[in-house]
Amino acid sequence: MLPQALTNAIDALGALPGVGSRTAERYAYYLFKSNAKISENIAEALSGLHSGVKSCPVTFALIDADEELSPFYTDPERDKTTVLVVEEPLDIYAIEQTRGYHGTYHVLGGAVSPIDGITPDQLHIGELIKRVNDDNVKEVIIATNPSVEGESTALLLEKLLHEQNPSLKLTRLARGLPLGVDLSYADQITLSAALENRTKL
Repeated sequence: MLPQALTNAIDALGALPGVGSRTAERYAYYLFKSNAKISENIAEALSGLHSGVKSCPVTFALIDADEELSPFYTDPERDKTTVLVVEEPLDIYAIEQTRGYHGTYHVLGGAVSPIDGITPDQLHIGELIKRVNDDNVKEVIIATNPSVEGESTALLLEKLLHEQNPSLKLTRLARGLPLGVDLSYADQITLSAALENRTKL
């Protein structure tokens, strides 16, 4: 039997997604062997996580607790007439790393998934429609994940947004083969998307 404090740490770490029991044991034992300051820093960071972070009421991006709105929305260099829609807040940072997008964002908070009990009314779709009207949005870029749930959510957004504003430009992130991947290693979904989105030479 392991000491109770170590068991508690293993159980807590094992509750994280993607962390199995063996990985949790290695993490806990590493923290025990290491300088106690590492564990203290982690504990301090986690203790302030919920009180120090909140969602922007307009974009639903993550912001500091003392901020009113996301800098992605208030920055005058950002084009408010272009909105890129993502499923989760961390998806924003993947787009930002490209340094090629200068519009604003809207986080849905997930994707429609009846199996998981996630219905359209649980997502920030109504708020998106309101933003389109309030900010005179000209283009909405749908960047949901290339999954069954993501595709279903994209189709729903297309339908609802066109009903509200038929002249609104709706676009979808291109999908297809990533650079450096041989055809023989690509999955069927990726190949189908690549064929569908083929470009003229």
